[in-house]
Amino acid sequence: MSNRDMTDLWAYHDGTKHSLARLRADPHVLDWEILPRPFKVYPTLDPIPLARDLTGSQRPVLEALADDGRGPGDAGAPQVDVDLLAHLLYFTAGVLKRRSHAMGETFFRAAACTGNLHHVDVYLACTDLPGLDAGLYHFGPHDFALRRLRAADQRAALFGAAADEPHLRDAPAILVLTSTWWRNAWKYRGRAYRHAFWDAGTQLANLLALAAARRLPAHLVLGFADDAVNALLGLDVEHEAALALVALGSDARRAATPAYEAPAPLALETLPLSAREVAYPAIVAAHRASSLASPAEAAAWRSPPSSAERAVGDRSALVALDPRDEPVAQTVEAVILRRGSTRRFAREPIAFRTLSTILRAVSRGVPADFVAPGVPRAEPYLVVNAVGGTPPGTYAYDRTHDALLPLRAGSFRREAGFLGLGQQIPSDAAVDVFWLCDLSAMFGALGSRGYRAAQLEAAIAGGKAYLAAYALGLGASGLTFFDDDVTTFFSPHARGKSVMFLMAIGVPERAPQARASR
Repeated sequence: MSNRDMTDLWAYHDGTKHSLARLRADPHVLDWEILPRPFKVYPTLDPIPLARDLTGSQRPVLEALADDGRGPGDAGAPQVDVDLLAHLLYFTAGVLKRRSHAMGETFFRAAACTGNLHHVDVYLACTDLPGLDAGLYHFGPHDFALRRLRAADQRAALFGAAADEPHLRDAPAILVLTSTWWRNAWKYRGRAYRHAFWDAGTQLANLLALAAARRLPAHLVLGFADDAVNALLGLDVEHEAALALVALGSDARRAATPAYEAPAPLALETLPLSAREVAYPAIVAAHRASSLASPAEAAAWRSPPSSAERAVGDRSALVALDPRDEPVAQTVEAVILRRGSTRRFAREPIAFRTLSTILRAVSRGVPADFVAPGVPRAEPYLVVNAVGGTPPGTYAYDRTHDALLPLRAGSFRREAGFLGLGQQIPSDAAVDVFWLCDLSAMFGALGSRGYRAAQLEAAIAGGKAYLAAYALGLGASGLTFFDDDVTTFFSPHARGKSVMFLMAIGVPERAPQARASR
């Protein structure tokens, strides 16, 4: 299928939209007898234990979040070794704590995930590193260990699939993020393909912030031939597939790799996820429709045609952001350890300067091959419920002028609750941020692969918003939504756009003292 054929992606996107009528007509009851195993486990491979190092970086968290990776290279970048990789993996995809209960055990991970189902896995391909031999590895969060799937340096297969992408070529270590469809589709059915990028995005927000905090070069790559990468990892796309590559570090001399050879088939035993699985063909169809067939197609994909930015609205009414100048003296690691998903908000205001600081931190962009001049981007739309000095109403973020554009004045708490799938959380939050993207323009620039880029960029921004909110002493929660109702609500400014992500931000409601003491 050509990357320029968007028919199947539109069918998937429209077919997985939430609406009140659709949810009422097609209810879903969870089958707890087939709840998937929360981890991918290779029972025949020996674990290579990793050392947990909770030492924080020195760079202030908000500065690290705002780093888009486009500044001059840093000669002081750390050496990539097994301990640095362990640190990144722990705070990106690790298990931070566990809680036992009557039904088993709940795992709390470093990054937020829809339904706490954690279907995104991380693989590592590296050259010989201090403390780790060259090879292809799978990261097991359940026992914080690596397992070697292939010996010897396998990076040539990855940057070969990506048409010799320079960041991958020069990186001593490359991470591959994948999704196992069933581990999320058990609850969310066909919509799980969207969730693959939402949940990879929150992990990537952590990873990119951690790398920036240590001034480690990191670059996100979506332009790769899918079948080649999946074959290297031994994946059956009907069940699991690669979503994104991340180049870590830059050392062209030490990163030199052997000539590429097609990898032998990889068939390693893994523990079954559940007694049976339910197939959702729409997920696989969408993934195939957004796949790139060859390295040549990947190279062409990274040279998108330019597209003009659409300007709508009265620019004279812009409200300039006013972010705080003083840094927040917290590390990325400390914030990740505190981060959660706020379930109840107090209806208390936050400062406009605080909102400005969050928007500034999450809107600078990401170091990625799909972010280029002329390529459309997901843009924040806001429902302001309680922000000091800012009239309640709806706003659009103007990236060019770093300002808010007022759309409609008034109190919209009830509407915000409805848009967030009828939940109380967005109704009580101080502000709700919806990321919307013009998918038609995105497809025009990046073809069907643009669907992945649109979902992923918005999710990374949402993941950064999580961290920025907690760094500033607030709470946050990612939510799902009624798709077309969101577009209609923010129109005419949002006409033709699709919502990608929703984040509610505000003051957490504190439990009464008597309840907290029990």
